[in-house]
Amino acid sequence: MDKTAHLSNPELNNIKPKPRRRRSPVVRSGKDKPQKRLRKKQTSEFKWNLLLISLEILGLSIIAVSAIIVLLGYSASRFSGTSFFSSLLPFAIGVLALVLVACVFLIGWWKLRKWLQAHSELLTPVLSLSFALLIAFLVTHDQFTLAYGNFRTLVGGKEEASRITISHQVYAAYRRHSSAQLQKMISRSQEYQQAIEDAARSFDVDVNLLQGIAATESSFIPRDSSDGGRGLFQITQVPKTVMAQAHKRLGTEKISLENPRHNAFVGAATFKHYLAEMNGDLFLGLLAYNIGPANGGLRFIMQQYGATDFTTIQPYLQTLPRDYPIRVLSYSLAFRLWQKVGKLLAYEEGNNAIYIQRIGIPGLQTGL
Repeated sequence: MDKTAHLSNPELNNIKPKPRRRRSPVVRSGKDKPQKRLRKKQTSEFKWNLLLISLEILGLSIIAVSAIIVLLGYSASRFSGTSFFSSLLPFAIGVLALVLVACVFLIGWWKLRKWLQAHSELLTPVLSLSFALLIAFLVTHDQFTLAYGNFRTLVGGKEEASRITISHQVYAAYRRHSSAQLQKMISRSQEYQQAIEDAARSFDVDVNLLQGIAATESSFIPRDSSDGGRGLFQITQVPKTVMAQAHKRLGTEKISLENPRHNAFVGAATFKHYLAEMNGDLFLGLLAYNIGPANGGLRFIMQQYGATDFTTIQPYLQTLPRDYPIRVLSYSLAFRLWQKVGKLLAYEEGNNAIYIQRIGIPGLQTGL
């Protein structure tokens, strides 16, 4: 068709394009609101059910862990030894019995759970947490403490056995102390309490440990000794890095060892230094603090005799340094008892021995 034809045709020229129809906005029906409410309801129900299941699992987990500790701890004590028929085999049978009892308990709980949920969805977590609270109450009893100690020995092996041996040396040293003398020392320490607390907080050290060190070094009677020790913590030779740390924490340009606060900060920094040098071993850290840097320090002595821990280095040391950690920790224990109980308990009276062991030695995780 010729393009010029429609241009010359007046009828074609009068044809106007049709206007486009605008689409009206879509009006949503009210049916979407119930769907949103339904989704919110389902979400809240899911969160509620998840909370109930979590509480139930938490309670059952506490029960299971406590049962394992008690039964294995009791078995480790009852069947201790190396004989196959009288020790090893009965212990293995005990472990097998524990597994079977756990399976029976889980099957029984699953059946009980269905019956409880048929009555109320709250019954299962409430019952589970009730059992857990009952277990938590029983934890405070002496029999659980003994079972827990046996369990630690079972899992800890040689290291735990060594720790227990030394811990009982500390308890024995505390037992031999005169209560009257300890009371006098605690009374003298009150004058320096704030300085020691500030030093302990600044260097992240147990305050009872610092009190034990000060008690062993000076009996809280600051003085200059014949071997060069000065002040509350009997500071002698101190590494330059330790003095720098004490300067920084005190915020002073000059440190005076006659100042009890300065002396406490230097003592805390020194102990922290040797504790880190001994890889966090408390007994070795205290021993290194006492020996100091003379003759290469404790590390050189241990290398010389091939010792690896406090138990193996003890026989090679003279009486004074060998007993130093025991004396420090026995004094630290006295301060902890005074802090928690308000009095010094006689170790041999009644159930005090087990109670003191539950409180634990400062710096050691011996208590519950």
